[in-house]
Amino acid sequence: MIKVFIVEDHEMYVEGLALLLKKQPDIEVAGTASNGTTLLEKLPSLDADILLLDVHLPDINEEELLKKIRAIKPAQKIVYLTLMRGTRYVHKLIRHNIQGYILKNAPFEELLNTIHEVYKGGTYFSKEIDILSENDFRTTLTLEEKKVVEILSKREIEVLTLICKEFSNNEIAEKLFLSVSTIETHRKNIIAKLGVNNTVGLVRFALKNKLIE
Repeated sequence: MIKVFIVEDHEMYVEGLALLLKKQPDIEVAGTASNGTTLLEKLPSLDADILLLDVHLPDINEEELLKKIRAIKPAQKIVYLTLMRGTRYVHKLIRHNIQGYILKNAPFEELLNTIHEVYKGGTYFSKEIDILSENDFRTTLTLEEKKVVEILSKREIEVLTLICKEFSNNEIAEKLFLSVSTIETHRKNIIAKLGVNNTVGLVRFALKNKLIE
């Protein structure tokens, strides 16, 4: 039985979601909370495989909440269920090792798939967020232990940093006084050198090596 705990401040949404999940033969709703404070109070004794969290709770910043969750239960599986499509939210949250990020308007079957995938030890990110893939966190950065300068050129580090700050190829080209095609080539080369699949893999490498904060 997969035990799921829901943290969401919209009562009608929580009730509807809990009702749908309770109808699943292999899922148990371990409880609900309408804010981060209540979750943190319950967390030390909470028996839940997965936390389903809303990004914007009324009493605590999402990153602060994640830090406190990790301090209490470092291995807790966390999936964000939200309306926020912006990649900046994902970039902020991945540094806290979340296992999933799915949009609230996604089909219920997709949420079920997410729950099952995360429960099995995988990760899942909504396909509607185009920079992400469901296998993103399975990427292994075999080069992380080497010095960045041994892997990337100075120019590639500049391009990588701007990519992680969500600048487009056109914007990066303008900032560095290069052509868009040159930036596209740099992007492809960086991805190949780091052995990642997409932008989130690049962000993880940059965070790991303190290229961005």
